[in-house]
Amino acid sequence: MASTNNTIFDDVFRTLIEKMPELTIPLINEIFGTAYPEDIEIIQRRNEHQTKQGEIITDSHLLIAEKMYHLECQSTQDSGMVVRMIEYDFSISLESMEKEEGRYRMYFPHSCILHLRGNEETRFLTIEVVMPDKSTWEYKVPAVYAGHYTKEEILGKRLFFLLPFYIMRYEKKDLDGEHQELKKMLEAYAEIEARLEKEFLEEGKEKEYRDLIELIIRIAEYILKDREKARKGFGKVMGGKVLELESDKLIQ
Repeated sequence: MASTNNTIFDDVFRTLIEKMPELTIPLINEIFGTAYPEDIEIIQRRNEHQTKQGEIITDSHLLIAEKMYHLECQSTQDSGMVVRMIEYDFSISLESMEKEEGRYRMYFPHSCILHLRGNEETRFLTIEVVMPDKSTWEYKVPAVYAGHYTKEEILGKRLFFLLPFYIMRYEKKDLDGEHQELKKMLEAYAEIEARLEKEFLEEGKEKEYRDLIELIIRIAEYILKDREKARKGFGKVMGGKVLELESDKLIQ
């Protein structure tokens, strides 16, 4: 799909959720401390929810083992994100409200904000809700920063869902000339590509491999659009494999 600089990250995030939902399982296990197998059934619930202010669209709404999960990606710092999260979660919980033992009960989803930029130490975002009788309850949502995870952690924990966004840590690096940062970046992606070949191609998952590589390339081309040397080097490491697979398919 066509993407603008305002939506490319959301587009890739939602494409991962819709086309490769199994990649969310290791991420959910990492965030929420669960131990779901990667082949567990995932039911994608609708993302459109009606409020008095109009329709809101969430990035993801998944049902796994009878539990609801809601993940949002955030590419810029936004102090108001936690406010939108409680609105999203309230809308989701309204739709799943049940009457139990004579009273209505709302089940909030297990939610998380995935920050694609930044490397802050904030682990949770919170809102204190004060009721008319002065009783309070705390809405708390985990804040996960993709930049916290090294390449070794991403590959070791099978957090392949984060790989399209890995390039964003190089946004402010000096990748021009003969600087070592470019060499390090290309070496990192050579290792990433080799691991994905092992995990997907050697297991007969050509489509999954190609789809993930194409999403990695999509964001990299945007991040590196004004850095010709880095873009060309990246293309040689990652882009050639996708082109080769497509041509092989045409020949067959």
